[in-house]
Amino acid sequence: MFDSIGEWVASTRLPEQVREVDFAGLFTNPWFMVPFVALVGYLLYKKALRDLVILGAILGMWWASGTTYMQTLVVDGELQINKVLPVLFGGAAVLGLVIYLLIGRSD
Repeated sequence: MFDSIGEWVASTRLPEQVREVDFAGLFTNPWFMVPFVALVGYLLYKKALRDLVILGAILGMWWASGTTYMQTLVVDGELQINKVLPVLFGGAAVLGLVIYLLIGRSD
């Protein structure tokens, strides 16, 4: 099962695309920053804390996917099980938080 998932991730070239993202260039690009700052400002104006937390979780997952820890999950085509468990539990915690914010709590 893990081999097919690893092959699928390799076929999408997602790790290479994440590694090639120029974060400094992205966050200095006005075509990205103006709408992003406008969105954050609008969410602050509307006091949509739930949406801000979800946006922060998405940005945090995007940042974490580019770390060296994530890049060493697959070594020589083999998935490192001892490194997958923290990622799995972290993802489950973030997913639980998002589900709680969307369903479990009313404003």
